[in-house]
Amino acid sequence: MRLEGETVCVMVEKEKRLQVPLHHLGSVVNFGDVMLSPALLGRCMEEGRSVVWLERGGRFRARMEGPVNGNILLRQAQYRAADDGAKTIEVSRAFLAGKLRNSRNVLLRGARDSQDDGERAALVQNARLVAGHLRKLPHAPDLDSLRGEEGDAARIYFQSMRSLMRAPVRGDFSFDARTRRPPTDPMNAMLSFLYAVLLHDCRSALETVGLDPQLGFLHAVRPGRAALALDLMEEFRSVIADRLALTLINRGQIQIGHFEKREGGAVLLNDDGRKIVITAYQERKLETLTHPVLEQQVPIGLLAHVQARLLARHLRGDAAAYVPYLHR
Repeated sequence: MRLEGETVCVMVEKEKRLQVPLHHLGSVVNFGDVMLSPALLGRCMEEGRSVVWLERGGRFRARMEGPVNGNILLRQAQYRAADDGAKTIEVSRAFLAGKLRNSRNVLLRGARDSQDDGERAALVQNARLVAGHLRKLPHAPDLDSLRGEEGDAARIYFQSMRSLMRAPVRGDFSFDARTRRPPTDPMNAMLSFLYAVLLHDCRSALETVGLDPQLGFLHAVRPGRAALALDLMEEFRSVIADRLALTLINRGQIQIGHFEKREGGAVLLNDDGRKIVITAYQERKLETLTHPVLEQQVPIGLLAHVQARLLARHLRGDAAAYVPYLHR
């Protein structure tokens, strides 16, 4: 990629494949071995555009950004909240309440769409079990208990994934459990890829607001880990990434030929598969819905930014509680 005037050119073997105005880009995400010219990197840093490199399968490699911006007073409030045990549990509980509520709704939607009475009953029952763990969150005394409730609910949710697929595609897209490093089947490969892209969007939203994406509440803090971005992403995993993956499979847009198996058992999307998924993801972000707190139409691509602002308001003391995104 190189800078040409006020545009970005994508060159493949010295052939210009794409040219877009630089001001249309909020950030640059590269999959695989992509080179950027020094001039383009310099402009991105000067104008606040982050540049991220991911492996072909979506795993994070590196991130480059310019000077740190944002409200230092907001970050101080974030650091104080992270040192407050009660506040940490409160905010973590909100993130998980959003995740479990949205996961339950995905299961119930699948039950409504199912043509099989047995599977419909099983999905409804699993939705009730997830709701049971949701009701236990207010009584969890510490972070370990909260994470335990989330882990049990996640196992129930992912056990239902196969029932959310249409019968004709289940032979190619078998799914028994969530596997990550590496993903060992096509569905896990697509989920890992989408989660990586979604994580980048959540991190960008937090940085835009002025929060430190490294300092989370629910996820443990580790060097190089965007813990707060992982926290925020929990609300959106099922309703954005999981539902998109299921839609692409059920509609036949993604097929078994869009994956490749590597040594050691890893399964990854190939180049054509990644293009399909990224295109569908960007199209999905343009769709609008009514935000339950703002009560106005919001593009899906801005949901993370809205939630980051709501979180910032709470940490500053302008809102009594953080209200997670609850999909209707």
